Amino acid sequence: MSLYKNEKPAYLAQALDSVISQTVKPAEIVMVKDGSLTEELDKTLEKYCAKYPGLFKIVPFAQNRGLGLALRDGVVECSFELIARMDTDDICKPERFEKQLNYLEKHKDIALLGTWIKEFSTCPDKPDSVTNLPYDHSGILKFAKKRNPFRHMTVFYKKSVVLDSGNYRDFLWFEDYDLWVRILQKGYKAANLPDYLVNVRADGDMFSRRGGLKYLKQDLLFQKFLYSIGYISWANYTYNCLVRMVIRLMPNQIRTMFYKVVLREKKA
Repeated sequence: MSLYKNEKPAYLAQALDSVISQTVKPAEIVMVKDGSLTEELDKTLEKYCAKYPGLFKIVPFAQNRGLGLALRDGVVECSFELIARMDTDDICKPERFEKQLNYLEKHKDIALLGTWIKEFSTCPDKPDSVTNLPYDHSGILKFAKKRNPFRHMTVFYKKSVVLDSGNYRDFLWFEDYDLWVRILQKGYKAANLPDYLVNVRADGDMFSRRGGLKYLKQDLLFQKFLYSIGYISWANYTYNCLVRMVIRLMPNQIRTMFYKVVLREKKA
């Protein structure tokens, strides 16, 4: 988990509680402090470290460096081969770890495993929408040519595979997608469990943050990267860039509607 100063202490507590109360308990929680935190966030972390001695490994950095570099160092600090990713404002279902670990035990060839999610704005038990993603390797390979095939806060991956694929990089807003493609390009197998195992906080600002010239620039840089490594064809590259130019430059209200109506499923 990577934590920075803008997170809300109450959301952090909910996220940590959902991880600690899993039916299969984590052996270690690596928390990267990406820059100095607020006093309230530091106190929240201190409370959990005192309540669960030996469970947390805190990796502090004096300055905020961004998610990619924070997670890059976080992966290195993890003591075990199997790593679960989690965000500091979302909520795991109690059986998340158990179900993913059971799947990985039965499918030794899978190096990267995500799940489906439910998105909520106010109450975790009352989702606004769900996200269903391809669950088999071939479907993921195809889907990744157009969109991110995983939700970052749901994945389990093998530390050795992440390191072999170059680990996380500083690629603003595309830190995870960038890593997934490099893992797939290496020939590693991936899957998604068709089960809603994480409740994801999706506030009204989430979709508006996915617009504007700065986001578009990063989006086009990522498409250029996909083309440069041969993951997508020239036709894919052209199509993806045109679609993204339209979406990123839409007015916020229209973009929000597009995401909710076209790119999301109705709540389950």
